[in-house]
Amino acid sequence: MRRGLVFNVQRFSLYDGPGIRTTVFLKGCALSCSWCHNPESRAPSPEVMVLEDRCIRCGVCVATCPSAIPVPGGGRGAEEVARCTVCGACVEVCPSGARRIAGREVDAAALVDEILADRVFFEQSGGGVTFSGGEPMHQGEFLREALEGCRRAGLHTAVDTCGLAPRDQLLAVAELTDLFLFDVKFVDERRHREHTGAGNETILANLGALIEAERRVWLRVPVIPGINDDRENMNAIAHLAAGLPSVERICLLPYHRNGERKLARLGRPAERRETLAPEADEMLRTAARFEAVGLTPKIGG
Repeated sequence: MRRGLVFNVQRFSLYDGPGIRTTVFLKGCALSCSWCHNPESRAPSPEVMVLEDRCIRCGVCVATCPSAIPVPGGGRGAEEVARCTVCGACVEVCPSGARRIAGREVDAAALVDEILADRVFFEQSGGGVTFSGGEPMHQGEFLREALEGCRRAGLHTAVDTCGLAPRDQLLAVAELTDLFLFDVKFVDERRHREHTGAGNETILANLGALIEAERRVWLRVPVIPGINDDRENMNAIAHLAAGLPSVERICLLPYHRNGERKLARLGRPAERRETLAPEADEMLRTAARFEAVGLTPKIGG
């Protein structure tokens, strides 16, 4: 039985596919998008997060730390964050619940059992389970085993992916996946590499492979002001989508600043502090670029 690293299981989700869903967030991602709203997903290992608004400054955590160092968070430096061994001692003794570990090991069968607790909501709403991240394909074998268990239980399955994965691994997962939520951030390779740390040749090729394999796909386009919301990029994505007639839905996802708070909890500096969420009229202008090529995008998940 394979074990994987999960950092959140979000129940009653309405934005990660059809119906009411349970979204399983897996750790690890090959991209380094500066606007990431789940920065705790990037590292393929557990991390300590500090919720400053819950901290009562009692000092018990520091006194308990085996290395006698401050735990990550609270504006502490990168060196202190790097020295943390994530032993969990501070989490166990915190009286206010201000500390938690992002990332827990679980085997695939236990995860499926956890998901099945919500079966009644799936059946009533036409929902199911969505695997997200991070990048769920980063734990490809674990993902496949969990999907197999969900399929045996008769659950609708979705995978939210950036598409950066070996082709054979993606197509193997596709055999067990009812719906892909596929992120498209840029069409231009240079710009994609500049803002995410990796090129997009494999990503776009994998998108084409899923379409060729006749898999159900919803395109999800994050809209980040000053980064990818310009006319050139959105027109390019719109024309790409228009050339993929089997894509069922296009979702335009407005940037939000929740990731900044999470970065602070991890003891990291905010990477896009100057970026604000797009206004409603800006989202409508972006939607109009897709409408101009005959598409009907949805604003939001």
